[in-house]
Amino acid sequence: MAEAPRTQPAGNHRAVAALALVVAVVLLGVKFWAFAITGSQAIFSDALESIVNVVASAFALGTVAWAGRPADRDHPFGHGKLEFFAAAFEGGLVFCAALAIVWQAALAFRSGAVPQQIDFGLWLTIGAGLVNGGLGWFLIRHGKAHRSAAIEADGQHVLGDFWTSLGVVVGLLLVRTTGVAWFDPLAAVLMGVLLLVTGWRIVRRAAGALLDEEDPALLQRLVTVLGPRVRGGIIRVHHLRAIRAGRFQHISAHLVVPEFWSVQRAHDAAETLAAEVLRDIHGEADIDFHTDPCERAYCARCDLDGCSVRLQPFVRLDPLTVDEAVAPDPDVHGR
Repeated sequence: MAEAPRTQPAGNHRAVAALALVVAVVLLGVKFWAFAITGSQAIFSDALESIVNVVASAFALGTVAWAGRPADRDHPFGHGKLEFFAAAFEGGLVFCAALAIVWQAALAFRSGAVPQQIDFGLWLTIGAGLVNGGLGWFLIRHGKAHRSAAIEADGQHVLGDFWTSLGVVVGLLLVRTTGVAWFDPLAAVLMGVLLLVTGWRIVRRAAGALLDEEDPALLQRLVTVLGPRVRGGIIRVHHLRAIRAGRFQHISAHLVVPEFWSVQRAHDAAETLAAEVLRDIHGEADIDFHTDPCERAYCARCDLDGCSVRLQPFVRLDPLTVDEAVAPDPDVHGR
């Protein structure tokens, strides 16, 4: 089995998560201050969602520290999947906050309360929204670049908070312009619906990763790297499997090799191929290749020179596809 070194990714996950937590706490205070002054239900909804930001950021901070621990006997594949659990937890918090926002907005519709000092509330909300927009973009970019599901989910949540702040601004501007008070709770309802969708997407993606759902993009990347190397004794590839545990990838596959190769030669070829694949796919990963004998069933697609057991002449090298690579049983006829 070949393994890429489990190095600390560029940047420090804990420092990034700590930054998100500090910003979330500061903005929480700003939004509740704005609500206390204006009495706006839209601002209150935005502030309520910021409570979730603080809880989620604190959870993400603990998660990335724990998920980065190396594999041990109790957790032979590492602790990375905790990041997906954290993402699901955060998505659930977003979903619950959205329900609370919609409920509060419904109560506001009944009461008909009119926001006060709208201009002051607008400036505070715009400032908080811009900060969240920049932070959310940064967290998503960092999470995707270093395959940290917890940080990426936190970024999606924070970016969602930016959109809710934008909704608050629109709602308050409509109240200020028209004098119609119900635009304020209407903006809160729309924000709640947006957050329901955001929370569901985060939970759905995290649940898929926890259940080892197939990752088409990862499989396609692997096939793209493996395809040009199916030659010279590496006859075909099948039973390809790849799962993610946080930022770490676990990959396995079966390689069809000439039946007359010695165990040592097949092993060396598999290890060389694994090292090349690890180099080209980048990131932290391990690869486990199992070798199968060709049993003279692939002669027409085997370009190995000097084969002593060939039954048919070599015809062509067929491109490796995802469907063939993931099939548990080899397709010896090339269909």
